[in-house]
Amino acid sequence: MLVLLPPSEGKTPRRRGAPVDLSSLSFPGLTPAREQVLTALEKVSAGPDSLSMLRVGASLADEVEHNTRWRTEPAVPASALYTGVLYDALDYPTLPAGAKRRAATRLLVVSAAWGVLRPADRVPPYRLSMDVDLPGVGQLASFWRDRLSAALDDVTQDRLLVDCRSASYAAAWRPPDPERVVPVQVLREVSGRRSVVSHMAKQTRGLVARQLMTHSGRDPRTPEQLAALLADRLGDDYAVELGEERGRPVLQVITS
Repeated sequence: MLVLLPPSEGKTPRRRGAPVDLSSLSFPGLTPAREQVLTALEKVSAGPDSLSMLRVGASLADEVEHNTRWRTEPAVPASALYTGVLYDALDYPTLPAGAKRRAATRLLVVSAAWGVLRPADRVPPYRLSMDVDLPGVGQLASFWRDRLSAALDDVTQDRLLVDCRSASYAAAWRPPDPERVVPVQVLREVSGRRSVVSHMAKQTRGLVARQLMTHSGRDPRTPEQLAALLADRLGDDYAVELGEERGRPVLQVITS
């Protein structure tokens, strides 16, 4: 089993520490692509139109400036870099030691700047979304698609993939066996009627990831086993069902 996560918009910088060592990151075959994206990002972020080209507002100018220093900024483990609703719910620092060992090999963060990261990979803070069209690189989801396939297709073969990514990050890599990919859909039920929720979905996906990492038994190997495990572990505040969209399984987590 692998759990696919999106990055967060918020990042936690550090004042001291060694800069990123691209050769030390997981999936070293992505190093040339990472260098291409980061070099282009550095150039754009130093320009007068950086905010509009990166599709962010003036309040994020300081975060964009980090992009110009990616070679020298202190690097942070991905497990500590990302913040926000999903990562607060995952609450990596409080995971038991065994759960952290499982997370080291079972959690993958799909990133616009780095392609894909594992929790121990150390990278600097950055500001870049997957829906950006980066000069010299192009539309990032399209840029990464074949490169991530080359890096991940063999690694993920025959493994159940629990997909907590948002749509733009899901577009950057489509696993070759869609029958083994289970997107996590969060619904709210009020008076018998269900609707898709957005903000609450991030928190719930973080809780799903946490429960899967803290489960010390065998990993689920089928969508049915996944649904049964989470129905048991998420408790009375959630109902868990296995749905279907376009003939493929979807894990539905329902809140009231």
